[in-house]
Amino acid sequence: MADTTTDPTTDLTARLTALAADPAARPLLVALDFDGTLAPLQDDPSASRILPAGVEVLAALAALDGVVLALVSGRAMGDLHALAQVPPGTYLIGSHGAERARVTQFGLDRDVVELTHEQADRLAALGARTAAVARGRDGVWVETKPTAVVVHTRLAERDVADAAEAEAVALGGELGVGTMHGKDVVELSVLPADKGTALQALRHELGAPVVLYAGDDVTDEHAFAALDADDVTVKVGPGDTVARFRVADPEAAVAALATLRDALV
Repeated sequence: MADTTTDPTTDLTARLTALAADPAARPLLVALDFDGTLAPLQDDPSASRILPAGVEVLAALAALDGVVLALVSGRAMGDLHALAQVPPGTYLIGSHGAERARVTQFGLDRDVVELTHEQADRLAALGARTAAVARGRDGVWVETKPTAVVVHTRLAERDVADAAEAEAVALGGELGVGTMHGKDVVELSVLPADKGTALQALRHELGAPVVLYAGDDVTDEHAFAALDADDVTVKVGPGDTVARFRVADPEAAVAALATLRDALV
């Protein structure tokens, strides 16, 4: 992938200002990754929180006519909802697209995820096999989701992490399940899903002519690649990307959202 670094204070600002001025770009779907995009990355995933300025700007965007918010994350839905601090009306896409819900004043309005007996058996097998991958490796642990298991390696020494990730990827190939290798994680899913497919499905349901999507991880490249030339794709942080724009960190991502808010008001 080509590195498409641009100056967020010029190119992205100009694009967001033009987008805000275009009435044909409504409803505008503003979709965002969570960890590393709105919330600085943490060694303890349960400590992740959206930056306070991000909470404010998301609430302001949600209050505007013609704007729809969505968070698109690899986190399980319940975990994402507990940490997100987003306003009612926000769509939550969890587990890389395998789970979806909408935030209401009374909780979550969830789309039901159902596994076949074969998928459920395969998920159980994944749990047992990935537990063996983590066993005896300091800093490696396994998270179980409704449709997947995730091998986390962020707290491990690099050589230990590399070995665990390689073993998890090989396990995915052996069992014939969906495998996503992101930053310090390998996710093995029994239900085919990716952020790009989920994001395009939501935009078509909403009839959104333009999508703004920002993310920091390798898995966000699926979303960047799935979107159209007129959409606004923003890579947060370093690394090769197919996104058209780049910002340095979550603080800069929130500042870009504030630019959009100010232009829309």
